[in-house]
Amino acid sequence: MFLSGNDNSEALPESIPSAPGTLPHFMEEPDDAYIIKSNPIVLRCKAMPAMQIFFKCNGEWVHQNEHVSEESMDETTGLKVREVFINVTRQQVEDFHGPEDYWCQCVAWSHLGTSKSRKASVRIAYLRKNFEQDPQGKEVPIEGMIVLHCRPPEGVPAAEVEWLKNEEPIDSNLDENIDTRADHNLIIRQARLSDSGNYTCMAANIVAKRRSMSATVVVYVNGGWSSWTEWSNCNARCGRGWQKRSRTCTNPAPLNGGAFCEGMSVQKISCTSLCPVDGNWEVWSEWSVCSPECEHLRVRECVAPPPRNGGKYCEGLSQESENCTEGLCIQDIENASDIALYSGLGAAVIAVAVLVVGVTVYRRSQSEYGVDVIDSSALTGGFQTFNFKTVRQGNSLLLNSSMQPDLTVSRTYSGPICLQDPMDKELMTESSLFNPLSDIKVKVQSSFMVSLGVTERAEYHGKAHSGTFPHENSRGFGTIHARSKATYIQNLSSISTKSELKTTAIFGHLGGRLVIPNTGVSLLIPHGAIPEESSWEIYLAINQRESSLQPDGTDVLLGPEVSCGPSDASVSTPFALTIPHCAELNSEHWNIHLKKRTQQGKWEEVMSVEEETTSCYCLLDPYACHILLNSFGTYALIGEPISDCAVRQLKVAVFGCMSCNSLDYNLRVYCMDNTPCAFQEVASDEKLHGGHLLEEPKLLHFKGNTFSLQISVLDIPPFLWRIKPFTACQEVPFSRVWCSNQQPLHCAFSLERYTPATTQLSCKICVRQVKGHEQILQIQTSILENERETIAFFAHDDSNFPAQMGPKAFKIPYSIRQRICATFDTPSAKGKDWQMLAQKNSINRNLSYFATQSSPSAVILDLWEARHQHDGDLDSLACALEEIGRTHSKIPNITETEIEEPDFNYSRQNGL
Repeated sequence: MFLSGNDNSEALPESIPSAPGTLPHFMEEPDDAYIIKSNPIVLRCKAMPAMQIFFKCNGEWVHQNEHVSEESMDETTGLKVREVFINVTRQQVEDFHGPEDYWCQCVAWSHLGTSKSRKASVRIAYLRKNFEQDPQGKEVPIEGMIVLHCRPPEGVPAAEVEWLKNEEPIDSNLDENIDTRADHNLIIRQARLSDSGNYTCMAANIVAKRRSMSATVVVYVNGGWSSWTEWSNCNARCGRGWQKRSRTCTNPAPLNGGAFCEGMSVQKISCTSLCPVDGNWEVWSEWSVCSPECEHLRVRECVAPPPRNGGKYCEGLSQESENCTEGLCIQDIENASDIALYSGLGAAVIAVAVLVVGVTVYRRSQSEYGVDVIDSSALTGGFQTFNFKTVRQGNSLLLNSSMQPDLTVSRTYSGPICLQDPMDKELMTESSLFNPLSDIKVKVQSSFMVSLGVTERAEYHGKAHSGTFPHENSRGFGTIHARSKATYIQNLSSISTKSELKTTAIFGHLGGRLVIPNTGVSLLIPHGAIPEESSWEIYLAINQRESSLQPDGTDVLLGPEVSCGPSDASVSTPFALTIPHCAELNSEHWNIHLKKRTQQGKWEEVMSVEEETTSCYCLLDPYACHILLNSFGTYALIGEPISDCAVRQLKVAVFGCMSCNSLDYNLRVYCMDNTPCAFQEVASDEKLHGGHLLEEPKLLHFKGNTFSLQISVLDIPPFLWRIKPFTACQEVPFSRVWCSNQQPLHCAFSLERYTPATTQLSCKICVRQVKGHEQILQIQTSILENERETIAFFAHDDSNFPAQMGPKAFKIPYSIRQRICATFDTPSAKGKDWQMLAQKNSINRNLSYFATQSSPSAVILDLWEARHQHDGDLDSLACALEEIGRTHSKIPNITETEIEEPDFNYSRQNGL
């Protein structure tokens, strides 16, 4: 290709033209070029006047055969114009090994001499794949500076850089706050919330484009305090008290993981309120002179003392008048007739009062001979109660259509808040169940005494229990909203310290209920489940050891492992087992299973709560699961999270006690399942170790999103306390919290006071899931035993009634239960049967289970008893039956035998 020569050789080609003219002038010189892949490039040169043009590459002449030459004439000057082309291939460039890049230049001749063009370099273009530096994600405060570094891959020619935000190009010309010109870096001078996003660096040249790794930028906002509110009124109406003001961390509120405000959210100061002084009358004045109207007056003022500071004004009249002529001064005849009228009315009132007292005394004297009679409108009138006061003759509990009531006796009615218009009673049949006794006078006794057709008696009701789980709020030991609810509140001193949670009782054919106090675990044995003339010793226990059930993967044990027995006993009708759970119910996030332990110690699945089966039945309430079973054994609830949004409800409680060193005070923070039995276990252990509950427990929603839990101590008073060993925050991995297998999580902090004179402790306990829910517990307590305020919490009121046998264990009296079953177990052409009873009691799933039972209505009522064991909400059941009664359809007649015979058997068994 090349002629012989060296870099400085000026040797000419073999034939050099000789013609007169001027020195060659280049009209076009060769340009730098890049070889892309394997495509050759073309270098061109154009000169005038030129008799010949040749290319020299890397100091050597290119052979004439490699040139392509074109010749023309310039019309203006008449001089000869010559243009020459050559091709340069990738192989030529790669084979060259010189100190500089491959280069070429052209040389043009005329009769006056030669001219040389510029040197054009030829390089192979490329772009490496990997960036020399990828941008890194950052978390920056609002208005802070963001600098994202990007060093593009090595390439020829050098790559141009472009930035993308959320896959959209960034134009720094449109936003003065953004600069992308500084050495390929992206600079945001003042971060805004809108600058949060995913940033990508794009590098490109003539060969290819490359993308860097995306960098996530989070612009967070640290919380700021709002202004203080005005001071509240003094809480003491009289004397010394306190008033407070508060502020919130909303100016601004923490955002995108920003820090919560530091400092106190509430301030208190002492105050003194002036005590109210009630007014009192001064003595009466002297009587005035007798007036022409035959009256004289006397007055008094409320000035001894006058009311002050909101005290009450004096009660009574400030003036009195009376006749001053001893009645001898009569104005007119009308006054005389008025006196006669008022005298007559007074006499009538006295006569009526005497009559009422006499009737009341007579009725009380006769009440010991009365008997409860169930009225047939119990279902259509919202469980109205009718009491006929008659003499016992035979079996007075039986009521049939042939009985004629004594119209001279009274009837007492006590019903719930749901009543029914008699015009709507299309449910009436010839049966005594729906026969109203409309010709008997009704006396309203109480709007809340709902006895389903029987007055409130000990053998039907026993002692009323307070609710385990207060409605709409919290359950068991949930957060206190009003400490005045004494029936729901107990102290740590009442917590049992027994190592075993177990209760046992002997039950017969009448059935009953077993309860493990303060745990939410109970067992309902229906009437008739145990054979007649048989007695079984039945136990109910919670396994407090580490469970042998080891869930797979992220599966969770949602409640206690509960055992009931004897395991070899077989019941004729299903019993109801209630187990509390800690899942926030949502079928899109949880799949819940019931498992049973076999005799070999292995666990097998009984059913999924959502599936249809006839072997057993599970009804999930927000805080407990009610299970209908035919066999005793050991059972447990397992939750399988379907998504990261599955929530396990945890209860956070803080206990404190003095340590061996008199200057140290220990704080122990527990995160346990939101079940009463979990708290019972923790409280029992703390009681043994001398711990005291420092704040009302709070609910924490812990998500299954793999983020850890952080527990920290905040706002420790400086110069009074310090934390040891100077660690105020502890982080617990997600797996340890999520898969705790019913073992409560425990974190301990040790505080040291500088001087024994410090007896008060004020701080905050912050429990939060990273990128999740957070709870703040405010600790304000005295470390001295005699000055400490007792913290109360909601608890069961069933500690004195772990076992109830017979009718008193059930909310629905047996006779009314028999009537309901006889009514709704009968098929109805219009669907008014047990299926409607189930629907009105919010039981809409797996109805095939009830269809397999000999009395579906009885099993539905057993489930109602299990769900309402603590509230006994008979009003809701009464209203449900009333709604069924108001539908425009008829229930088939029920024979007297179907109703009366069960009542007769029940009365005989109870000695009536």
